[in-house]
Order: sequence, then structure tokens, then C-alpha cells
Amino acid sequence: MFTDDLLKALPKSDLHCHLDGSLRIPTLIELAREQGVKLPSDTEEGLRELVFKESYRDLPEYLHGFAYTCAVLTDLEALERVSYELGQDCLAEGVCYLEVRFAPQLHVRPGITVADVLQAVDRGLDRVRREHENSPDVSEKGHPPFRYGLITCAMRNFSAGFSPYYANLLDVLGKHWSMKDVYSVASQTLVREVVDARDRLGIPVAGFDLAGAEAGHPASDHVQAYAYAHQHFLKKTVHAGEAYGPESIFQGITLLHADRVGHGTHLFRTDMVQSSDPVRYVRQLAEYIADRRITLEVCITSNLQTLPELRRVEDHPLGRMIDERLSCTLCTDNRLVSSTTVSRELRLAADAFKLRPSQLRNLVLHGFKRSFFAGSYKEKRAYVRQVIDHYDTVAAEHGVPRVQRGDFV
Repeated sequence: MFTDDLLKALPKSDLHCHLDGSLRIPTLIELAREQGVKLPSDTEEGLRELVFKESYRDLPEYLHGFAYTCAVLTDLEALERVSYELGQDCLAEGVCYLEVRFAPQLHVRPGITVADVLQAVDRGLDRVRREHENSPDVSEKGHPPFRYGLITCAMRNFSAGFSPYYANLLDVLGKHWSMKDVYSVASQTLVREVVDARDRLGIPVAGFDLAGAEAGHPASDHVQAYAYAHQHFLKKTVHAGEAYGPESIFQGITLLHADRVGHGTHLFRTDMVQSSDPVRYVRQLAEYIADRRITLEVCITSNLQTLPELRRVEDHPLGRMIDERLSCTLCTDNRLVSSTTVSRELRLAADAFKLRPSQLRNLVLHGFKRSFFAGSYKEKRAYVRQVIDHYDTVAAEHGVPRVQRGDFV
């Protein structure tokens, strides 16, 4: 029922997309050559064989490629370029709303501040926005305009080798502070700079995120940073339930006031719960998430590549999430590292879970409705209405039965 042409033509969002995991390989090669970064291969074929694979042995192998992508994102020109190219790649497959996430502190260097990093990414994406609005797709064909927001990531953990910023912080604090306190200071410093850049410079910072290893690095270490974000009306998401269990998700939505959850893959894993009644705990947690419309940013391909227990798409909990009417949207996570697009993620879900037209529509439109839109609420409503109208037009043109009003949540 759902052809590849349809899935590509539908207006889509990507709410969970890492900038440093979504470079074009030719750009990576060119930037590495310019900056003197040694790559395992200087050809696209070689890098796909050695680094950016179709499948990975484990999470460390999956993360190996970031050592190279982060190494070339050390100046503002490179950040602006890859942001521009990412926006182009999104539009090429029908993604008209993007929330790109990255850890600004990874890119801070002498003479380059967090605000500088944010402005560079904003410049690249804003160029895409302006070009698209002046294109026939918008002016003549009625496509929705391109909109975007920046999500800044604090890190659950890091080492001095992450970046000069972290090396300096560890040098200043490490001898007198516990690592837990160092991580907390880093996230608090970041959120204050991000809020300032949003309010003083008008940068479309859409939200705050927490990334990095879940196990052994609980969300509770970052309560103060998220409290500051909460107090300053900065929307919040958190990586949780990707490499740890339901209790990590619980911490994210209760201690950090998360509006969305990145991945949430282990939401239903009763075997990972310490409660005396894990079945009830998981059921109540899922009900709470459903009732509060806390959206799950689902990344099927990425999960299959990093979680050995997921041997096929049908093993992914997305099917159960849909059955229990949770608010879910499909995302790429890392377009390069996972070799995927939103259209491909929709293809995987549609085939594996035999999606009905109403379920496909929900998956797509939840991404727009639960976005951290950087404009006003009225602007967001108008934009989402435009997207819905375009979705229904495209679906009808491809022969998809009209969704009855009662089928949509």
C-alpha cells in the first residue's frame, strides 16, 4: 500500500538527528584532507567498508566513526558547511522540519565560544530555509517551508580527550572535585550559555538534551542543569532507555522534566527493573508516558545496529508502542553512521508492523505536533496545519485511503 515514492513525497520531520553523525562522506574526506586528520581510508568505498557499515559488532564499534567526524568539526566554517548539507539532504527526501542535536562544548576551541558554534550551525540551516522558501516547491507546488531548531546536548560523561573544553575543565576542577560533580558543572555551564544565546542573539535553540553512556551515569547528576532549562522555558529531551532500562526513562521524565525521550527502546523491559513488581512498574510507566503524551524519538536502524537482542525489525518495541497508542515518531539518529533516512525508517516500520494508513499518519504527524518549534505557538499551529493539509494531499495522490477522524490521536 505504501510505495517508496509515497514515503519520500510525504512531509516528514526528524526530531533526533545528530549533526556529527550525519556528515556526507565526501565532505568528511575533504575536511580531513584540509585539516590534516588521518582517516582509515580516503575513499567513500573504503570508509563504508571500514568505518560506516551496514551493521556493527557492538556499540563501541558503532561509535568509532564519531572520532573522525568530530575531528573535522573544529572550525566554524566546517560546522556551517555540514549543517547546510544536512538541511539539503533532509529536504531531498521530504524532511521539511529538522531538529539537529550536537554537543557545543565538543567544538569549543580557543577563540570559539558556545555561542559561536550555535551561530555557525544556525547559519548553515538558515541558508537552506531561505533557498527553499524561494524555490518552486514552496511558491508553486505548495510544499511546507523548511523549519528547524537546534538541540544542545550535555554529556553524561566525558574524558579529557573529548575536546579542549573538557580537558580544561578537568584540569581546573578534576583535582578537587568528583567526576560526578565535574559532569554536573559542565551541563550547568552549557545550559546557561545556551539560554543566553537564545535570548540575547535570537538563535533558534529548540531544546536541551542529555547524551552519553546511561549505565553508571544517571540523569540525577544533571538535575540542576535541567532545572535551569525548565525555569527558562527551554524544552527538554533526554537519551534514555537506549542502553539502560525503564528506570532511566523514569529519571528523565521525573527528575529532568523531559518533554520527550530519545529512543526509549527498553521501556517494556521488566527484566531490567529493580522494583519488587517490575510488571506493574513498567505498565504504570508506559501509561504515564501515554497519558502525558511524552513523545518517544524512535530510531529503528540505530537500535538494530547497537542492541544485539534486536535481530530483526519485528523485534523492535515500536510495534507495542503503537498498539498502546504511545506518541512516537521515527528518526534517523545518525544519517551517516546508520546509513539511513526518515523515508527508510518509515519503510522498515510499515513492512515490519503492517501499518494501517492511520498509524502511518500518526507516526509522521506526531513528529510535527510534538516538535520543539522555535517560533510562537500560533506559528507552530499554522505550520502544522499546513503540513497536515499537504500530507493528506500527497496521500490522496498516491491512492492511500482517507483516514477517518476517529483513527487519529
